[in-house]
Amino acid sequence: MYSQITAWHDAAVNIPVVDPSPTSGVLSLAWLVIALPLAGAVILLLGGRYADKWGHLLGTALPIGSFVVSLLMFVSLLGRDANDRQVTQHLWQWFDVGRLHVGFDLLYDPLSALFLLLITGVGSLIHVYSIGYMEHDPRRRRFFGYLNLFVAAMLLLVLSENYLGLFLGWEGVGLASYLLIGFWQHKPSAAAAAKKAFVINRVGDIGMSLAIALMFVTFGTTSFTGVSHLAAGASDNTLNALGLLLLLAACGKSAQVPLQSWLLDAMEGPTPVSALIHAATMVTAGVYLIVRSNFIFELAPKAQTVVVIVAVVTLLWGAIIGCAKDDIKKALAGSTMSQIGYMMLGAGLGVGGYAFAIFHLLTHGFFKANMFLGAGSVMHGMNDEVDMRRYGAVRHAMPITFLTFAMGYLAIIGFPGFSGFWSKDKIIEVALADNWVVGLFALLGAGITGFYMTRLMLMTFFTEKRWKEDVHPHESPAVMTVPLIVLAALSVLGGVMLAGNWIQDFLAPVTGVAPHENPPLPAIVVTLLAVLVVAVGVATAWFLVGKREVSVTAPQDVSFATTAARNDLYGDAINDALVVRPGKSLIRTLLSIDRYGVDGVTTGGPIALGALAGQLRRVQNGFVRSYALSLLGGVLLVVLALLVVNVG
Repeated sequence: MYSQITAWHDAAVNIPVVDPSPTSGVLSLAWLVIALPLAGAVILLLGGRYADKWGHLLGTALPIGSFVVSLLMFVSLLGRDANDRQVTQHLWQWFDVGRLHVGFDLLYDPLSALFLLLITGVGSLIHVYSIGYMEHDPRRRRFFGYLNLFVAAMLLLVLSENYLGLFLGWEGVGLASYLLIGFWQHKPSAAAAAKKAFVINRVGDIGMSLAIALMFVTFGTTSFTGVSHLAAGASDNTLNALGLLLLLAACGKSAQVPLQSWLLDAMEGPTPVSALIHAATMVTAGVYLIVRSNFIFELAPKAQTVVVIVAVVTLLWGAIIGCAKDDIKKALAGSTMSQIGYMMLGAGLGVGGYAFAIFHLLTHGFFKANMFLGAGSVMHGMNDEVDMRRYGAVRHAMPITFLTFAMGYLAIIGFPGFSGFWSKDKIIEVALADNWVVGLFALLGAGITGFYMTRLMLMTFFTEKRWKEDVHPHESPAVMTVPLIVLAALSVLGGVMLAGNWIQDFLAPVTGVAPHENPPLPAIVVTLLAVLVVAVGVATAWFLVGKREVSVTAPQDVSFATTAARNDLYGDAINDALVVRPGKSLIRTLLSIDRYGVDGVTTGGPIALGALAGQLRRVQNGFVRSYALSLLGGVLLVVLALLVVNVG
C-alpha cells in the first residue's frame, strides 16, 4: 500500500511519492530534540527550591542543545537527494488494540526540519531574553519549566509521524499555554485569560478529535503516509468533512475567526510568553496542520474554499483591531492574528501557496518575536507601562531597542528588501492569480498593516514624550538586547530563503510542485501595487498620528468603527450572544429536566411510598384499645357487607 503513487500526486504535483526511510546517523537523534527540553521541564518542575539558583540556566541550555541537534540534522538532510528527504524513526508501539495500530513514530522531512529550527532557534533566544526579563520574579524556575514543557510539546507536534502523535503534542501545547498565560495567577485578569484560552482551544480540539476518528474509520490508519496514499479513494463528502474538522482545529490554535477572541486576552502573560507562544510557534500550529494535511485539502475543494474565506476575514479582522489598540502588546496581538491570516490564505490557495505560507510563517517568527521582545524591553524601561499613550520619544533612551524594533517594523510592513517584503508579497501574488477579489482583500490588509504599525512606531518611539514623572526610561541589559539584535538581523535577512526558489524546491517533497502558469499580473506589478498600498497606509498614519498631539486619555467622540475596533469588533459579544447565553439557557433547562423530571421519576416513587408508610405507622401505635377498636370496626364492616348482599 505504501509503495503506490496516488492519483492526486500525479495530477496535482507531478512528483513521485516515496515512503519515508528509517533514520540513520545524526538523523536518528530526532528523539533527542524533544527529550532535552522535556527533561528540563521535569527537573525544573519537580526539583523544588533546590533548583531555584540554577534552574533558569538549565532551562535555557537544554533548548539551545535541541537547536544544535536540529541544525546538525538540517545540514545532514541537505546532503540527501530531494527524493530521500523523508525519514522516520520508530520509538515504540503506542496503541495496538483491535484494528488500531499506532506507533510512537517520528517523521523528519523538509517541513518538520524548518519548524525545528524555528522552534528551537527562536525559542532559545526567548529563553535567553527571559533570564533578564524574569530576573526578579520569585517563581522564575517554574516559569522556565513551563517554557521547556511548551517547547517539548511543540517539537512533538511537528515531529510526529501520525495525527494521534500530533494530537498529543497539540494538547501539550494547549496545557503549557494555559500555564504560561496565567503564570501571574494573582492577577484575576491573567487567570481569566488563561481559562478563556483553554476553553476556546478545547472547541477547536473537538474538530481534531473528530477528524482523527473519521480518519481511522475511513482509512484504518492515522499515519500521514497511510492517509495520503488512501485519500484518493475516499468520497468527496468524507474528504470535505475531514478538511472542515481540521480547519476547526486550526482556527482554535491559530486564533482564526470565529475562535480568535482568546489571543488578545492572552497578552496578560509575561511578554516572553507572547513572543514564544503567540507570535513564533503555537499560533502557527494551525498553519502547520493545514500544510501537513495538503493531501486532504487538495481533494476537498469546498473545504479549501472555506480556508480561504476564514483567512481573508481574519487577516482583515486582526488588522482593523490593531488600528485602535493603545496597549502595545494587544496591538501586536491583533497584528499576529492578521499575519496568521496571510499564512492561512497561502495554505488555502493550494499547491501554489503552501511553500509561501511556510515562508511567511518563518519570517513572521523572526520579526514578530523581535517586536514582542522589543515591546517587553520598552515595558521593562517604562515601569511595566503598556499604554502607548504614555510613551513617546522613547528612541532616545532606548537606542538598541528602537533600532531592532525598527527592523521588525520595516519587515512586517513589507519595506523592499526586508523579509516580510518577500514573503507576504508572494502570498498576495498567488492570491491575485487565483482570485482577484481575494487578492484585493490581501492588498487592503497590507495597507492597513502599514497604518497600524506606523501608528505604533510613532506613538512609542517618536512624537513628544508623555510618560509619568516617576518613570525613567532606560535601555535593557545585554541579556535582553542581544536576542533582539539577532532577531533583527533575521528580520532583515530572512528573505534569502526565496533566493533561487530555494524554499519551494526544498519543500517540494511535502507540498508538491506548483504547475507553471502565466500569472495575470507580472510579479513586478504586484510588488509595485503592494508597496504603493503600504505607502498610503504609512502616510495616513503620519498625518493622523505623527502630525497631531497624542492624547494621554481615550477620546470620547470617536466613530463607531473606532469603538468597534477597540472592542475587538465585538467578538466577545458575538460569542456571548451565539454561544454563551444560549449555552447557559440550555444548561439551565437540562438541569431543570434532570431535577424535576429524571429525579422526580426516580425519587418520586420512594417519597410517595415513604409518605404512605408514615400514615400506616399511625395505625400500629401499640395500644390494645386501638387494636380492639380496629377489630370491632372490621367486624362491623363484614356484617354490613353480608347484610347488603343478603338484601340484594
